[in-house]
Amino acid sequence: MNDLPFGFSMSNGPDDESGRGPNDSGSGAGQGGSGGGFPHMPPGGFPFGDPQQFAQMLRQFADMMSAAQPTSGSGQDSGASGINWAAATNIARHVVSQHGDPSIGPVDYARVQEALRLADLWLNEVTALPSGLHTMEAWSRSEWVEKTVPTWTKLCEPLTGRVVETMEQNLPQEMAAVAGPLLGMFRQIGGALVGQQVGQAIGELAREVVGSTDVGLPLAGEGRAVLLPEGVREFGEGLGVPLDEVRLYLAAREAAHHRLFRHVPWLRSHLFALVEEYAAGMSFDISGFEKQLGHIDLTNPESLQEALSSLEGQGLFQTEDTPRQKASLARLETALALIEGWVSTVVDAAVSQRLPQAAALGEALRRRRASGGPAEHTFATLVGLELRPRRLRDAAKLWQALTEARGIDGRDAVWEHPDLMPSGEDLDAPDDFVRGSASSPDLDLSQLTEEPSEERRDGDDEDKGER
Repeated sequence: MNDLPFGFSMSNGPDDESGRGPNDSGSGAGQGGSGGGFPHMPPGGFPFGDPQQFAQMLRQFADMMSAAQPTSGSGQDSGASGINWAAATNIARHVVSQHGDPSIGPVDYARVQEALRLADLWLNEVTALPSGLHTMEAWSRSEWVEKTVPTWTKLCEPLTGRVVETMEQNLPQEMAAVAGPLLGMFRQIGGALVGQQVGQAIGELAREVVGSTDVGLPLAGEGRAVLLPEGVREFGEGLGVPLDEVRLYLAAREAAHHRLFRHVPWLRSHLFALVEEYAAGMSFDISGFEKQLGHIDLTNPESLQEALSSLEGQGLFQTEDTPRQKASLARLETALALIEGWVSTVVDAAVSQRLPQAAALGEALRRRRASGGPAEHTFATLVGLELRPRRLRDAAKLWQALTEARGIDGRDAVWEHPDLMPSGEDLDAPDDFVRGSASSPDLDLSQLTEEPSEERRDGDDEDKGER
């Protein structure tokens, strides 16, 4: 899988051969002409020859794409960004089926349910949050793809929408003037191209996951705990640990995630808001996109699809590193690290005295993260985020220190309001955060959520006047 979102590549360096500096925009004047800044553009001319001919090519290409894409009655055919989610789902399922995907038998289903039920009971002793499970299921990889697409749609729409929007905004002025109503068609083309990469990424992830929470949030929905028997088996290969222990350890992690999201009502929407914030700050250099369009054969409509598809490995767009994007990424990374750190802390406490190989399983999971596990690869592909092991270790250290200083109830009370949560700076210096929390363990949450009374406001005004 690519390490950057949707075929993006890093911003131009000093050895970049595109002729564009790191701060150049893809929408300004280019070499040899105005408008889209396309290479080899004749002075004052349209880069693709006859604009009407280019418009006709777009029509033919859109017809070709529509004929190739399947229809579905699921209601997920096209998102707000123009992504064809039915086609993306089929691509993901094809990726899974290429490597085999056995159906789940009744024995495996019963073992998964038993492991989730038992692990959830163990967690009662190590966290103040009650059980978050109402359904326990075992899925094949194809089922995982089908049943997590609604969450992927919501998670990816802000990001894919920015990609397609960038494609539209950076069309040459000449083509925009001629195309008119064809701009919607161009959006469809862009959505189809991005959807192909989304489907590929989800399919690759389905081959690695062990449950519904590998990426840090419940993809199957609230309270719906899931394990993939094939994923569990592959995780345990080569560890020398009995499969029953592997299943119980991973079931505890799945159940812990659901407790957190079920009883911290603001957490899910908070993560989605951070993704939207990150997407809004994304900026692109589209020099590679422009260069590829400049070599399209107008007599062959299929050449547009071939040209753009060839950029998947090179980077269709180049993300530009902006301060806004960095800040949004840091907040999202911190939130995911805090979730993972809390889960690791409570799971280790729950299984350490019950599973003889708990330490080996925890170490295997840490190695999986360090080498780039499912969560890291997926977020790197979909949002350009890599979960650094250092952040996860720092988060786990902070939660463990809070447990020792304030006990289980005091530690879990931090989740009661987003303003109580540690920041990225707190992960750098967890002892300072723990000391600050211990000095005010009985914080009144009404101070964060209620408007001050009229009497209190009058008193504050008098105090200000005296000062």
